[in-house]
Amino acid sequence: MSGTGSTPAAQRRLPGLVTVLAFALPVIFVLVPLAIFLVYSFFSVDQGTIVHTPTLGNYVRFFTDPIFLPVFWNTIVLCVSVAVICILLAYPAAYFLTTLKGRWRYALLMLLLVPLLMSYVIKIYAIRSILGLNGFLNKALVALGVLDQPSTLFVFNMNAILLTLSLLLIPFAILPIFLSLERIPQTLLRASDDLGASSLQTFLRITLPLSLPGVASAASFVFVLAIGDFLTPQMVGGISGFTFGRILYSQFGTAYNWPFGAALSVALAIVVIAAILIGERFGRSRGTSV
Repeated sequence: MSGTGSTPAAQRRLPGLVTVLAFALPVIFVLVPLAIFLVYSFFSVDQGTIVHTPTLGNYVRFFTDPIFLPVFWNTIVLCVSVAVICILLAYPAAYFLTTLKGRWRYALLMLLLVPLLMSYVIKIYAIRSILGLNGFLNKALVALGVLDQPSTLFVFNMNAILLTLSLLLIPFAILPIFLSLERIPQTLLRASDDLGASSLQTFLRITLPLSLPGVASAASFVFVLAIGDFLTPQMVGGISGFTFGRILYSQFGTAYNWPFGAALSVALAIVVIAAILIGERFGRSRGTSV
């Protein structure tokens, strides 16, 4: 009797235990590291030794130094540009996938997502070989007569970072947009056709508005991935392609200034959280207003 009587109590405790475990992992692996970074950002470094005395010097340095804040804003503009390019390229691809029938739709989707399974470094080297001085792009432009000689416009500068990040992150934009387009009820599209609307009118008044939540998710996703990337700027940026991620990398590496790096990480985390909240809010508001 005691065994059967304890079963309902155990069943009542199980959902609570599952909830605690579900929240424990994000707290341990996300919130706790962020809290540690926040605490470290108020420390300082003296001759290679971390001084655990609270100070605002790191934040004062970030806002007053003529280097860090301009690089920070330029990186934000760069990542917004990457997000825009990815959306402009990913939306037609995702829309085309939704027009396919049967297994072809998901077969092509898997082909588009195959680059995600490849090594990130290998993909960067491949893109750099295309954009390089003797790469495929320069050779093609010279052969077509667009350029008289190979140009350094596409390598070791901000243009190279922009193109490389856009190419690397397009798959991350295709998937959210594809899922958003796929969820649009076909009955709405057929009703629009029955009422005499043209294909363009149906797209502008039904398909595009209903797919905007996916566009917002894709844009915020790409932006967050781009702004936190330091490897791509390191490999294709050169001296003139200096981004905020490279500054962060240097503070935790060669400079060995973890408190200042933590302060820069806090600033970056604020932008990332803001981008996620804006994308989520915009997507939700557009999804409920149509």
